[in-house]
Amino acid sequence: MKKRLILLSILAGSLQFSCTKHFDELNVDPNQASEAIFNANLLLPSAQWKYVESISGYNSVLFQSMWIQAYASTSTGGANYYSNGDKYVLSNNTLSYLDRVWNNAYNAASFAYEMEQLAKKKGGMSNLENIGTIMQIQSLATASDVFGDIPYSQALQAKTGNITQPTYDTQESIYKSLLTRLETAVTALNANQAAPTNDAFAYKGNIGQWKRYGYSLMLKLAMRLTKADPTTAKTYAEKAAAGGVFTSVADDAYVMADLTNSYTNANASALATAADLYQLRWSKTMIDYLKSNEDPRLGKIAEVPAAGLAANQTATGGDNTPANQLGLPNGYDLSGGATDITKAPNYPGATGTGNDVTPLGKYSRPTNVFRNQSGPLFVLTYAETELLLAEAATRGYTVTGSAATHYKNAVSAGLQSLAKFGTTVAIDAATADAYATAHPLVAANALKQINEQYWATTSILQNFIEAWSNWRRSGYPQLTPVNYTGNFSSGSIPRRELYPTGEGSLNPTNYKEAASRLPNGDVWTSRIWWDKQ
Repeated sequence: MKKRLILLSILAGSLQFSCTKHFDELNVDPNQASEAIFNANLLLPSAQWKYVESISGYNSVLFQSMWIQAYASTSTGGANYYSNGDKYVLSNNTLSYLDRVWNNAYNAASFAYEMEQLAKKKGGMSNLENIGTIMQIQSLATASDVFGDIPYSQALQAKTGNITQPTYDTQESIYKSLLTRLETAVTALNANQAAPTNDAFAYKGNIGQWKRYGYSLMLKLAMRLTKADPTTAKTYAEKAAAGGVFTSVADDAYVMADLTNSYTNANASALATAADLYQLRWSKTMIDYLKSNEDPRLGKIAEVPAAGLAANQTATGGDNTPANQLGLPNGYDLSGGATDITKAPNYPGATGTGNDVTPLGKYSRPTNVFRNQSGPLFVLTYAETELLLAEAATRGYTVTGSAATHYKNAVSAGLQSLAKFGTTVAIDAATADAYATAHPLVAANALKQINEQYWATTSILQNFIEAWSNWRRSGYPQLTPVNYTGNFSSGSIPRRELYPTGEGSLNPTNYKEAASRLPNGDVWTSRIWWDKQ
C-alpha cells in the first residue's frame, strides 16, 4: 500500500464529475508534472483502493451484512450504527453513509479513466490502458448493482466534454455496454507488451492473471442477468469460460490494507469499537448454516466471548469450539419490550454477575482477524468463479467441467481463501479438499446449494455487497425479513440503496427521470432491472 502516493487525499471526497475536470491543475505544482511526463501506472493502485473502499466499511457492514443476515445486532436507531441493517430503521448516521458506495465507485472509475486516457496518449502502454477499462467496468457495475440506473455514457466527462449533469442510462443498456467493452479490453491484454508496474493486487502486474480476472468479472456480470436476459447471460458466461477464468486461490483479487500508511481496512474499523464488539454478532442464519454443514470455517471465524459485559466490550478472544457457537437472531434489541433479546426463542441466558452482566454474552461474534485494520479487502475470488461456473453448468451452458466438479473446487477454495486473513484462521488444502469431497453437490438441489455457498463464502470474506447482489439475483438463501416498528421498507429486505442525497439538487432533472423509471420510485424496495422475482 506504500505505492498509493498519488492524488488520494486530494480526490478522496470528490464526485465523478470533478475527478477528471481538474486533473491537469492538480498535477502542475509543485513538481511541474504534466500529462506528457506523468506515469499513468501511479493511478492504478488509487483506482483499486477507491474501489475496495466502495464495497467495504460502515456502508456495507451497516446495511448489506445484516440485510442478508450474515451479521445481526441489538442496536436501535438514534446514534447507534447498526439498527439500519438489522431492523431497516433509520439512525442518525444513515444519510451520511448512503453516498459512500456512489462516491467511491465513481472516484475509482475516475482514476481508472484518467489512467486509460494517459496510457493511450503516452503510447506503448496498451495493457495499462485496457486494465483501466476493466477497472472502470468493475466500479460502474457495482454502482449500478447498488442503485440501478446510473450516469454512464455521459459520466466521467466533465473535463473532456464539459458534462456536469450527466443523464442516467438504463441498467439494461449499461450492462450490455459493460460486457461488450469488457470483452474487447480482456481480449486485447497481451503478455508480450509492457505490464503495469504499480499493481495493488497480488498479481504484481502479471498479465495472465489480469486476463483471468477480466474473464472472471465477465462471468460474474453475465450471471447477474440469468433472469433479466437469459440469452445475454448464456452468451457471455460461455465466452468467459472459454476465455479462461480463475484457476486457483492464487488468482483471488484482493487488496491488503496498510494501517501504518493510513490505508485502513474499513471493514475492520466498523467492528472495532466497544459498542461494535458488544452488540454486533454473527446471525443465527449464518451460524445455523455453518453448523448444519459441519463447516470447518465456523471454529475459525466465530467466538463466544468470556462471561460478563467487560469481556464482551473488549477484543480479548473467546471460545472457538464449533459446538458452542450460537448466532444472534435478527430483529431484537435491548429495550426491555416485546422485541428484547431476552424474549427470543431459545434465549440462552445472560452471562456475568452483578454490574458485569450482559444478555448477549453467549452469542457468537467475529474473531479478531476481522478487526485487523491491515487485513485483506476482497474484490473477486476463485471460489465465487467456480460457484458461478457450477450454476452455469447446472443451467445447461457450455462450460468445461461438470457442475459437481466446479462446486467441489469452489467449496475447497472458499475455505482456503480464509488464510489471507492470517495463519490463525488458515485451512490447509488437504483439509479443504476432504471437506469438499464429503459435502458434494446434489443435482436435485443444485441452485439452492450453489447460491447458499456463494452467500456464506462472500459474507465470511466480508464482501457483503456481493453477497447481497447475488441473493437478490438468485433468491438464496431464503431469508425471513424483520418487521421492526418504524422500519423504512414495510418489513421487506431492501432491494437497493437510495440515490445520494445531493443528486436531487446537483442533477435534478436527470435524477427525477431515473427515479421515475423505478417501479415504486427512489425507495429501498424498488427492484432494479436485473432483480426479477
